[in-house]
Amino acid sequence: MILLSILTIFVGAWAKWTDFDETIMFLKSYDLGWIYIMTGTIMLAINVVAFLWRLSLVARYRPAPIATDEQLLTCTVIVPAYNEGKQVLRTLRSIARSDFPAQKLEIIAIDDGSQDDTWYWIQKAGRELGSRVKIFKMPKNSGKRAALNEGFKIGTGQVFVTIDSDSLIEPQTLRRLMSPFYNNDRCGAVAGSVRVLNKHEGIIPRMLDVTFAYCFEFIRSSESQYNTVFCTPGALAAYKRDALMPVRNRWLKQTFFGRTANIGEDRALTNWIIRTGWHVKFQCDAVVYTNIPVRYDGLVKMLIRWARSNVREMIMMLPFVFTKFRKDSMIGARVNFVLNWINLIIPNILLIGVVFCILWRPDIFIMQVMLGSIISACIPAAFYALRRQSSNALWGFAHNIFWVVALAWINAYAILTMHKDRWLTREIVTEEQAQPQEQSQLTQSAA
Repeated sequence: MILLSILTIFVGAWAKWTDFDETIMFLKSYDLGWIYIMTGTIMLAINVVAFLWRLSLVARYRPAPIATDEQLLTCTVIVPAYNEGKQVLRTLRSIARSDFPAQKLEIIAIDDGSQDDTWYWIQKAGRELGSRVKIFKMPKNSGKRAALNEGFKIGTGQVFVTIDSDSLIEPQTLRRLMSPFYNNDRCGAVAGSVRVLNKHEGIIPRMLDVTFAYCFEFIRSSESQYNTVFCTPGALAAYKRDALMPVRNRWLKQTFFGRTANIGEDRALTNWIIRTGWHVKFQCDAVVYTNIPVRYDGLVKMLIRWARSNVREMIMMLPFVFTKFRKDSMIGARVNFVLNWINLIIPNILLIGVVFCILWRPDIFIMQVMLGSIISACIPAAFYALRRQSSNALWGFAHNIFWVVALAWINAYAILTMHKDRWLTREIVTEEQAQPQEQSQLTQSAA
């Protein structure tokens, strides 16, 4: 079906190519049209050059060698949970199965005042896993940032690892995630490789599994080469205690537009660590599988939250990214920062022209826009096919068409509503509801 759709788009675009060319020449005869077309051409050239630059970086990227038991630093894994239901038990089990020295591993699960049966399943994990996991309950829902902060205060490890409560890790994940700290004394944080756990539950997870490979592996591999990964994902990230603790209070009390920041805690913490001169690396073989929305409304809420966080933290980087924030090279970080701003602003301006052209000549421009989306999907699809050896790469083409039709408005909306701070996707889990929960303060429970 996907191949047939691609073929239809190519045939339709080819059939209208002469009309399209004549229409472009007509638009060029007007000053505004000429400016619009030239801006689009320059944007295309910038992105081609940027891709080639990143490709050269990715070609040289290698994950840090796996550390031995003796080389590993002590580790505190923090799992904040809110309305996660039984999934939190699966998450904690996967962490407990890690190939990691038991004497160097501390697991902390924190229920952030859930309204469902999450605390029941955390207590069950406490009974099942015994002394390997410490369980706590917040007296009320205070947000993910506050829950993580409690874990940072309680934890004793030299490195803090954060894992989302809807995620599963492989037995080797923790060891691999911790390895860059041994190989690089200046490493302050490490981003893990995020993949889709529920990719067989619908079209949306299948599509995002392909785009995650490009965004969370290709892009971060390139960023890691100049020691400045812009975001350590909440699903799986590691922070060196010496890098995190000096900025913890500023991160916790961060405000935006005079309001306490409740979203984007992962991107914000990464910013603080970069700002204080530490390296932030990516470890491609440290894999985490995370659940993503299967419905359009849930996907939109997640993407809006991510986009708002990106806009906010790009603004927060402005005061320091062009200063001497660390001793070694900062060129790559600055180039990437400028590219991100260009791709944040210009495409949203060009989108206005695209909508106008489609409304003006839908018979010509719809197919050409679809063709453009197909061509731009070739790189993510090819990367996925090479990395995963899977025909599921075709879903990358479906994703780009879906993005153009149903999601292209999100970045513009996020810019206009960047001041809003709602989490949007925190909902009560109904799977396997258990007995009513006991209440407790943030103290270790005797599971």
